[in-house]
Amino acid sequence: MSHTLFIADIHLCVEEPAITAGFLHFLRREAQHADALYILGDLFEAWIGDDDPNPLHAEVAQALSQLNIPCFFIHGNRDFLVGKRFARAAGMTLLPEEQLLDLYGKRVLIMHGDTLCTDDVGYLRFRAKVHQPWLQKLFLALPLFIRQRIAVKMRAGSKEANSSKDMAIMDVNQQAVVAVMHRHHAPILIHGHTHRPAVHQLMVDGHPAERIVLGAWHEQGSMIRVSAEETALISFPF
Repeated sequence: MSHTLFIADIHLCVEEPAITAGFLHFLRREAQHADALYILGDLFEAWIGDDDPNPLHAEVAQALSQLNIPCFFIHGNRDFLVGKRFARAAGMTLLPEEQLLDLYGKRVLIMHGDTLCTDDVGYLRFRAKVHQPWLQKLFLALPLFIRQRIAVKMRAGSKEANSSKDMAIMDVNQQAVVAVMHRHHAPILIHGHTHRPAVHQLMVDGHPAERIVLGAWHEQGSMIRVSAEETALISFPF
């Protein structure tokens, strides 16, 4: 059956070898049979530049480059600095933060999902700051060891800030969801980020619509399979 796969929030890091093994197994066994693979952000737990010599990055790039299908990537909030150098090594195409697809006669909008969390004003303010090109260029020009220290400090600050936030604030805003689906005339939205896998039914412009949320790869894998026959959210063991 002809189909396309979507994944997000794998959060690869050297401290979680089981997740890495599960992801590499997924590429070899599952992804190879798809028409294309779309990675919707947070493939890595953190990213401080394409010049980071972390051997995990080279291992993942090699595995992705060996896929015999097209691979596409949308930046997440953890790996928004993934650049052209790594993309070339991995054989994947970088996409904008919102991408409309025509799949098997279906209009499907894909994104990471963090921009939908409009109730989290503090995060969106931080996001706008770190997405400024001049600041990114300045950060990437710093020595690697300084970038590593900054990343550790920022991650600790993020964990502390999130621990005191209401969970509802960190979820998507329904009006933001409807607005983006309306803007793209898309009856199907696929995203990650919130780590709350589910299929949500809603109305957009008076018509039935679907928002499908990918799960994070903490204890099991999560993917969405889109074909002419179905759009399915699937969880699976590593």
